Amino acid sequence: MEKNLLNLSPEMLIPRMGEYIVQKGLISDDDLQKALAYQQERTSEGKRYLLGQALIDMNLLDRATLDQVVTEQLIQLRSALQAANRNLDQRVKDRTAELNKALNRLSELSQMKANFVANISHELRTPLTHVKGYLELLITESLGDISDDQRQALQVSQRAATRLEGLIGDLIMFSLASRGEMSMKLELVDIRQLVSLAVKSVLNKAEERSVQLSVSALENIPVVQADPEKIGWVMKQLLDNGIKFTPSGGSVVINLKEEGDNLILVSVTDTGIGIPSGRMKEIFEPFHQLDGSSTRHFGGTGLGLSLVRQIIEAHGSLLDVQSVEGKGSTFKFPLLAVRD
Repeated sequence: MEKNLLNLSPEMLIPRMGEYIVQKGLISDDDLQKALAYQQERTSEGKRYLLGQALIDMNLLDRATLDQVVTEQLIQLRSALQAANRNLDQRVKDRTAELNKALNRLSELSQMKANFVANISHELRTPLTHVKGYLELLITESLGDISDDQRQALQVSQRAATRLEGLIGDLIMFSLASRGEMSMKLELVDIRQLVSLAVKSVLNKAEERSVQLSVSALENIPVVQADPEKIGWVMKQLLDNGIKFTPSGGSVVINLKEEGDNLILVSVTDTGIGIPSGRMKEIFEPFHQLDGSSTRHFGGTGLGLSLVRQIIEAHGSLLDVQSVEGKGSTFKFPLLAVRD
């Protein structure tokens, strides 16, 4: 390739040189056609033969004139290239400015969305507190006797209100994380106790769906450094997800094991529907569901895993996901162990 470049002559870099010579009145169009025919004839003999050389050999143009034409063409080409480069530079600058403007606008919209979610969530909490309070008064018959049917209906309403309170809490946590205001209160935590509480909170759901729920952990697991409320929420969320996406008869296991001297690995494994390999990143997108149809089988806001990852990363850790579609998934993350 380098050898070919070294053999290039200025004339070979100039397109349509023959037309240019005709336009300058140095030769006629008939002369050009004769020279082109002569060039083709000589080229067919297997040798490289340029139009300029043909014009010289046919005494239609002298070398000095040809060199002058080549020089003029090269200067014009250089000027055109410089103009094109200037135009390209300006277009790049304009496009960059447009993209920066779009990114700033997107950031503003994202901030507005986070503020909106936070404000609405806080506004919903107050009336929901009243609803839950009066439901409790009715169920405990503090406001009068109720029948068994009425009690059952009130209990259904109470569970729905509790679920709504959890969703509102998730929205508030998401808005704080989006604005960088989610604080971590790190302390020494008995991770086994947090696992036990998380399992108890989802045990009824597992029984209702006939999903086996179990814990695998050694007795002498050391304490970890973490925010107990948020890590507890993370484990509950991962367990809840595992149960939700596991068919009846399947299982969900939360496992604690030591990794070296300084880490405790927390993992939640299910035998559920799994995640398509090409859609792994989507599960962490806020307000996004893999099954986005109006008839989707699984509820939720689509915030859970997005918040899980943010909380884990706020602990200086990373969430790892391994999944096989149709066979199940494993979510795991390490926490810093603290030994006596």
